[in-house]
Amino acid sequence: MTTEHDPAGADELARLANGVLWPGFLGAELPDWLAAELRDGLAGVVYFAQNLSPHLERLSAAIHEANPRALIGVDEEGGSVTRLETLAGSTAPGAAQLGALDDLAATRATGAELARRVREAGADVLIGPVADVNTDPRNPVIGVRAFGAQTALVSRHAAAEVEGIQGTGVAACVKHFPGHGDTALDSHHDLPRITGDPVEFDRVHIEPFRAAIAAGARSVMTAHLVVPAWGEEPATLNPRVLGMLRAEGFDGVIVTDALDMAAIRESVGIGGGAVRALAAGADLLCVGNPTNPGDAAAPDQDQRDFHAARDAIVQALADGTLSVQRVAEAAARVARLADELAAERTGSSAAEPVDLGGIVARSLTVQGDLGSPAAGLVVLDARRRATLAVDSAASYVVEALAEGEWSRRIDTERATADEVAAAIAGARSAAAGGGSRIVVLVDRIDTDPSQRGFVAAVGEAAPDAVVVNVGLPGTGSGLAVIDVRASSSLGAQAARALLVGRAD
Repeated sequence: MTTEHDPAGADELARLANGVLWPGFLGAELPDWLAAELRDGLAGVVYFAQNLSPHLERLSAAIHEANPRALIGVDEEGGSVTRLETLAGSTAPGAAQLGALDDLAATRATGAELARRVREAGADVLIGPVADVNTDPRNPVIGVRAFGAQTALVSRHAAAEVEGIQGTGVAACVKHFPGHGDTALDSHHDLPRITGDPVEFDRVHIEPFRAAIAAGARSVMTAHLVVPAWGEEPATLNPRVLGMLRAEGFDGVIVTDALDMAAIRESVGIGGGAVRALAAGADLLCVGNPTNPGDAAAPDQDQRDFHAARDAIVQALADGTLSVQRVAEAAARVARLADELAAERTGSSAAEPVDLGGIVARSLTVQGDLGSPAAGLVVLDARRRATLAVDSAASYVVEALAEGEWSRRIDTERATADEVAAAIAGARSAAAGGGSRIVVLVDRIDTDPSQRGFVAAVGEAAPDAVVVNVGLPGTGSGLAVIDVRASSSLGAQAARALLVGRAD
């Protein structure tokens, strides 16, 4: 075996390491450093919001020119999670909406349309669907991203969306194995632990992944969580957990969730995580979004994160800590997927047009009496703060509901009683005389006492107010509720249509 002191050997090891890395990067144009790595065999890139521009297709073409085998991935789930429509909000149904509707044809058609958009952007891998069974309603990171809380429901819709996605020359990447639905912690910030009966966990949470694999899923993304019954390592770094995927007959690409997430970065580090994930059986390492550190991000954070992973892999290969054969096997799986997608794209047909707005409208449910149609809407936005995974507080939801009328954001966890009273008084004043209706926009009414308390306070002052809930359904608000199940522009438009102009 070559050593780190042999320049030729070091170059070969760097190229081998590149073949299993999937970083994010800064900017809407291809940076010189990234172009050089792509020419040296980098497996591809993952797009995030900062990479988007009207010229995204041109960026994708430049990436594929630098490396024709490069895989470009996009988190494009629909509903609350979109990258391609970051500024205006998703115009596709989300998983919870599709699960509530329980129409497999609609789910299949949605998957095909999402894949069409990904392909139109020049990308290759749609990082979805979410196959997590959201059994813990407190879950801060999954919630409406899941099809539901029942294994059978999630299984059939995960399989249907995989079928829809992969009929258009795009690969699905089912997430987050072995299941991120039974946790109250966000792995972007901490390392969740899931205790309990492993047999029951297998039956409830792994079954949807089996269904997605049976439907032909080309890749599966891991979760950064610990199931103590299967060892103390996070699933991403746990050979026993990743071995369970292979035991199911899955021979596709095992992709890690982002290694820059706190569950990995703050425990073993990006470099340590990269080496251990490969040793555990992962094939493609998502390095993540370099803007995640926020104000603490360095101007070259993308290069720093990439080199933290790549250099650690090269060192481990050089000193024998990591098997060259294992990494070569992983790189071969990634290259095989790229070659298969390239061949399929030349012969695949475009998705059939589908009425996505109609799907979302059919998924909405109403609790209580909405009353007569309103002339307009004023909005009290009481949603929680955004997370790294979901921009639940996105302004486009308010804009779609209010359409230029009065609105105010209020943090129900921190607001004083005087601030709450002032916000409600402002809404009542804005609605008075014009025939407008007060809307309280929430996303955690099922589990957040502060949101429920705020809704109750609004109800006392304005009994004809309506709750628009973009989170999981809750009960006992005292007001009429429209359950939208997604923080999306399309969902907000559908809710407005129920309140303004018609109330059927």
